[in-house]
Amino acid sequence: MAKSFWKGVISFGIVIIPVRMYVATHIKPVSFRVLHKKCLTRPHEEWYCEKDDEYFTSEDTVKGYEYAKEQFVVMDENDFEKVPVATAHSVDIMSFVEASEVDPVYYQNSYYLEPEDIGAKPYALLREVLVKTKRVGIAKVSFQKREHLCTLRPIGNVLALHTMYYHDEVLATDELKAPKQAVTAAELSLAETLVKALEKPFTPDKYKDDYRDALKKVVDAKLKGVELKETKTPKSVESVDLMKALRESLETVRKREKVAV
Repeated sequence: MAKSFWKGVISFGIVIIPVRMYVATHIKPVSFRVLHKKCLTRPHEEWYCEKDDEYFTSEDTVKGYEYAKEQFVVMDENDFEKVPVATAHSVDIMSFVEASEVDPVYYQNSYYLEPEDIGAKPYALLREVLVKTKRVGIAKVSFQKREHLCTLRPIGNVLALHTMYYHDEVLATDELKAPKQAVTAAELSLAETLVKALEKPFTPDKYKDDYRDALKKVVDAKLKGVELKETKTPKSVESVDLMKALRESLETVRKREKVAV
């Protein structure tokens, strides 16, 4: 586990729980470097200033807020520490709701909260009451130069914090073309049977990033001078016999389950 990047408290009514925050996830992409095409060397990142006719690096930059056209006020790290919000060092729980009330489109990133020794008992109490009531806490907390809306929920023996988008950050679906075709009772019944046939408990460790593994094979093939075939895009079908497609899908699932057993 990496070092905690934020220290503060969970504010639960008048109960104060000192905690440390840790990043809960990390992505494992296949990394590539940007190279100079001519000689395959890594370039140095620089910016060019037309006014001063000179190049400069990130060490020569500052953060500026544009309050008028081409007019800026410069902000340094001390200025961000002075932002007058109560959530700068506090996860302020405002309410409790059923987890199902929060649409997944609102979720962003995940973090773990670890209690300081002095806050172990109230931390355990909050975790237990969330488990018993099947609720999540809706809260606000400030870090990384913004105030986040978030949820608190138990994961195993610890509390997890999930940052969320604000409502005005979630794009509407009004401009999307929603299907208007009506489905028949027979189609719906067969689709339900197919869903139940595919129903299984969610076990995260059974899933892996197949694209990442396949991409590594492409890299290995390039190193060995082997030419791989290009992946074909499935052809779209103008008209589909939906009932036939559902029946064939159901039959495939049932055969696969028999083989697995």
